[in-house]
Amino acid sequence: MNVQDYDEVPAFLGEWGPFQKSVFFLLSLTIIPNGYAGLVMVFLADTPQHSCRLPNSTDVTTGGTVNLSLRLPVEEVDGERVYSKCARFKTHVGDGLNGTTRETEPCADGWEYSTDRYTSTIVSEWNLVCDDNWKGPFTVSVFFMGMLCGSLISGLLSDRYGRKIILFVSMALQTVFSLILVSSQSWAMFSILFFIIGFVQISKYIVMFILGSELLGKTVRIAYGTLGVCLFFALGSVVLPIFAYFIRDWRMLLLALSLPQILYMPLWWFIPESPRWLLSQGRVEEAEVIVQAAAKRNGIKHTAVIFENRSDQECMLPTGDKHAHTYLDLVRTSNLRNITIIAMFVWIISSVGYFGLSFSIPNMHGDPYINCFISAATEIVSYVIAWILLRTSPRRISLACIVVFSGVLLLLIQIVPSDHHVLITIMTMISKFGYAAAFSMIFVFSAELYPTVVRNMGFGVCSMASRIGSIISPYFAYLETYNKVLPFILMGSLSVMAGIFCLVLPETFGQPLPQTIQQVQPMIWWTTKRNDIIAVAEKDKKVENEHLNSQIDAV
Repeated sequence: MNVQDYDEVPAFLGEWGPFQKSVFFLLSLTIIPNGYAGLVMVFLADTPQHSCRLPNSTDVTTGGTVNLSLRLPVEEVDGERVYSKCARFKTHVGDGLNGTTRETEPCADGWEYSTDRYTSTIVSEWNLVCDDNWKGPFTVSVFFMGMLCGSLISGLLSDRYGRKIILFVSMALQTVFSLILVSSQSWAMFSILFFIIGFVQISKYIVMFILGSELLGKTVRIAYGTLGVCLFFALGSVVLPIFAYFIRDWRMLLLALSLPQILYMPLWWFIPESPRWLLSQGRVEEAEVIVQAAAKRNGIKHTAVIFENRSDQECMLPTGDKHAHTYLDLVRTSNLRNITIIAMFVWIISSVGYFGLSFSIPNMHGDPYINCFISAATEIVSYVIAWILLRTSPRRISLACIVVFSGVLLLLIQIVPSDHHVLITIMTMISKFGYAAAFSMIFVFSAELYPTVVRNMGFGVCSMASRIGSIISPYFAYLETYNKVLPFILMGSLSVMAGIFCLVLPETFGQPLPQTIQQVQPMIWWTTKRNDIIAVAEKDKKVENEHLNSQIDAV
């Protein structure tokens, strides 16, 4: 069998045989640690109840217990009067001063932390409270900064050295540095290691996604990106609160979550390299061995040579637009530039909504372990719904409705009486449900918006925008310490705006994937007439042709 187009290979192997099932399941299995790698900070960086540590005193005790009203000033927080967490009275009651005139001072002797919920967290370990309370959310941002850097170079590394090797190197590094993280001796050391974990974690995710897309057939790829990758990611999120409930010490929790990752290493002998990548590197014999083994696994008796050295080297070359494309092509024409700007904005807001609400779980009413478990479990349902919508409904309409609905729910929280805690928690959970579905849908939608010649670059830019959203997301949860509804107002307003912008993106459902920039469908502006659309398309085509001619002249 001579295959001139590699896309014929999955058809030759069948769409859903034992080979495809094993690749689908094993690659999806590797994503489980990603589900809790960053969200573990919900428990690791939660702030226990605390107050200033008081020096031993015998003149202000009641029944052997220090009378806090004589030692700690009272502050008003969210309408309630509570003891200060960051100050204490400088003078004793015996100094002849009343409570209104006594001077206060910072917690010079450190803090006392409640152990009702946690044995220890990084907050209680390194006193990340009061003047240093910014370090908690910043630590989460550091993790996402690592993801941003990892997303920039992981594709280059996998293109250079191969999908499989980078996948397993990333998994090994994630395991090693997660174990080292357990022994962190300072907040700075923890942050540096957490940055590295974010770096290798996103590298593993991207390479795993690419490898699965190249090994599986066209009809299985959407299921792989939603039911496979997203469902197993949600499974990792479900596992997290279960472990955290039984393990209340942050070091032991990290250890328990990190050790099972060692079990992934034997998968090296069961997950193959991408034959498509091997062909692009001229390693035809290795690609032949993998496809022949896959055919045998699927019960296909075949002895003929599948790939021929000369023809398959030629078939891997692009057959359409021959000139080199760069990131500038994403903004060179007005249509693709507008698509890129709006897609980046939607990615940022979806990321802010998903992670912002995830890190707000400790601030919600009720048990944080139950809230986290329910939140993660509902994600599984959201990914199934996203998969159904991707198969049956227009992309832009479905995505816009979900994002707007999530935003409106958050905006409505401000009119709910503050004592209706259960209702507020339910509305927040439903909103996160919507953001999770939107996140999985926008992966597929963005890949369909861009033409083949710049699809990887366009998808990479959108993914980088998502990392920006995740970096700032912890501070939305942090705003709750100042105003309970402010994060909901900000996220809700931005989500409604993002949903409206989704409606002007081109529709891709049921449409063939564009191959060149000229084939990209125009934006759908409500005030735009048909003649204006044609004029814009012709203008963009002219710009692209001029760029192509300039490159030809240079050659």
